[in-house]
Amino acid sequence: MSSDRPHRTRSAPPLHGAVDKDEIDRFDRIAAEWWDPRGKFRPLHAMNPTRAAYVRDRLSPLSPEGAEPGVAQPLSGLRLLDVGCGGGLLAECLARWGADVVAIDAGTEAIAVARRHAQDQGLAIDYRCLTADVLAEEDGNFDGVTALEVIEHVPDPARFCNELASLVRPGGRVVMSTLNRTRTSFLTAIVGAEYALGWLPRGTHDWNRFLKPSELAAMLRRSGLVVEDTAGLRPDTPTGRQWRLSRSSMSVNYLISAARPD
Repeated sequence: MSSDRPHRTRSAPPLHGAVDKDEIDRFDRIAAEWWDPRGKFRPLHAMNPTRAAYVRDRLSPLSPEGAEPGVAQPLSGLRLLDVGCGGGLLAECLARWGADVVAIDAGTEAIAVARRHAQDQGLAIDYRCLTADVLAEEDGNFDGVTALEVIEHVPDPARFCNELASLVRPGGRVVMSTLNRTRTSFLTAIVGAEYALGWLPRGTHDWNRFLKPSELAAMLRRSGLVVEDTAGLRPDTPTGRQWRLSRSSMSVNYLISAARPD
């Protein structure tokens, strides 16, 4: 069933220190392509099954049903927040796995696309066009908070980590993914994906905003979280159509999970 929950109407979200208006505008201009697996968001579609499974596996122990082997909805009973949700690629997975999902993005066009797609799929997802710091003033205490491929687009990553930590309940978890600042990531994610292969629009990433896993882990710890796990994310084929977790290499994309102590 689609959600009949009323939406807040916002022409544009308030912009604060952890938001870059140019980044929001860049993604809003291509928002109509969010659900085209061969469009400008092709890499996200390719990696989403693997990164979504990682999120599921990190958050399912918090669910009363999550420990049951083979359960269809391992996130049942959890209230989750997806920050920087875009068109809803991850949010829809979380909802299908039984979670009560709130998903936010500062892009008005992205949220509009996400709402339409969820309605077409019969999924009840509470999409809101606002930023994490504003949500923390209105709502909070989530069992889990996700922010995938987001922090490399914000001007103040330490503040962003603080905002995520403020939104998760004691005992809950924050799961993030981003790109490592390495020579390999520059060649792969920028030179390769943006220029040589054209998988992403040119200018999508700024290599100087990439964070090493040690840097992101330190920010999360300073925000009061305990880092529990990190894993690399890499293409399984030269075409990048399938991705897998790697415990041996985090030289380009990686995921990180952290818990808020009870």
